[in-house]
Amino acid sequence: MQKLWAGKAAGKLDQAADDFNSSIAVDSRMFRQDIAGSIAHAGMLAKCGIIPEAEGEALVNGLSGILCDIENGSLPIDPAAEDIHSFIESALIDRLGDTGKKLHTARSRNDQVATDTRLYLREETEKTVALIKSLIAAIIAQAEENADAVMPGYTHLQRAQPITLGHHLLAYGMMLARDIGRLEDAAGRMNVSPLGACALAGTTYPIDRGMTAAALGFDGFSLNSLDAVADRDFCVELCAALALLMTHLSRFAEELILWTSWEFRFAELSDAYTTGSSIMPQKKNSDMAELIRGKTGRIYGNLMALLTLLKGLPLAYNKDMQEDKEAVFDSFDTANACLSIFAPMLGTMRVNRANMLSAARDGFINATDLADYLTRKGMPFRSAYRLTGMIVSDCIAKGRTLDNLPMEDYKKFSALFESDLYEDIALSTCVEKRTSAGGTGARSIRTQIEYLKQIIA
Repeated sequence: MQKLWAGKAAGKLDQAADDFNSSIAVDSRMFRQDIAGSIAHAGMLAKCGIIPEAEGEALVNGLSGILCDIENGSLPIDPAAEDIHSFIESALIDRLGDTGKKLHTARSRNDQVATDTRLYLREETEKTVALIKSLIAAIIAQAEENADAVMPGYTHLQRAQPITLGHHLLAYGMMLARDIGRLEDAAGRMNVSPLGACALAGTTYPIDRGMTAAALGFDGFSLNSLDAVADRDFCVELCAALALLMTHLSRFAEELILWTSWEFRFAELSDAYTTGSSIMPQKKNSDMAELIRGKTGRIYGNLMALLTLLKGLPLAYNKDMQEDKEAVFDSFDTANACLSIFAPMLGTMRVNRANMLSAARDGFINATDLADYLTRKGMPFRSAYRLTGMIVSDCIAKGRTLDNLPMEDYKKFSALFESDLYEDIALSTCVEKRTSAGGTGARSIRTQIEYLKQIIA
């Protein structure tokens, strides 16, 4: 296949250098976007009188035929091609002859690849957002089912205060809702057409950049031709948003790994999302969750690779920028694979309410509520805090909990204690009393669920 840039160079490119230069293995996935961009460009050339209407129509029909043939398998993409842009243009020339050679009028591969990449990543972002919404839906379902399932809330991985599993899960729903916002925000800035910037300086032809931008669903076109072909901010932004998404998935996966361990036994994952050991027959390993946790580092690496790639590049296009797609494509592939596993893994998780409640009872996590009880009776909070600490120490020495310490023992510490104490520090009461906005009480959980339902609607 003849190179699109053949002409000045007299010698033949070394085969190893040709292979090294090729990007077809990475960018071939953009064939639909490349053809869509070319169809819009051909239509604009004809509309503006740069090529005859009949030739514009022939180009559009030829490109549509190539798309159909690639999709049905009758035109396999040649792995020896330099890139997907060269392959499609060569196929068009084979079919249309000199008319096919007119497609590249008033266009460079620089603005072509920038356009294709934005179109492709726009679609990938939509897929990722849809997958995040599926995971949020799984969170909502588990949260509704476990809105009253009491468990320990933790700080420093130490039992801290009673919450519900529904409340805990909804925290991840809020993180994922922000991830949607970040991806959509980045996609909005990306949705500007570079087509018509050509190599770097624009063109002498009377093109209509607004026409091609509108045909491709862009919000407008780039206002500086140098920036149009050199900008890869959108790749970095999307990779950064995906890196933060993976941070949230990794944290969530870590908690599932802990909860399903024999030490916690708060939950059990379906056999469909766990594996066993080759030597220990009793094992049930949370391998899918562990892989999600592990793949997070891969997406962090892609982000750093992009930032490092771009940091020293002069304007405008440089061949270094060919490396952008592998990083951002892999980030989307990896994140989407993780999301596709996470939603059903969470949705089929079985919760052990009894073990969660038992853990909550054993950790003195209603100590703050005991201090609040004394405060409501008139004792200054700092004094109530100190006295509660002394009562906890007494319970530990006697093998008691705050719930079953006899009233006569409480009376030794303060006459403010009355029989209403036990109901006040019951774990279910502790949870339900937290009625402040965003808290673990039932009303707040309903509000949080309704918010997330609106996000995914």
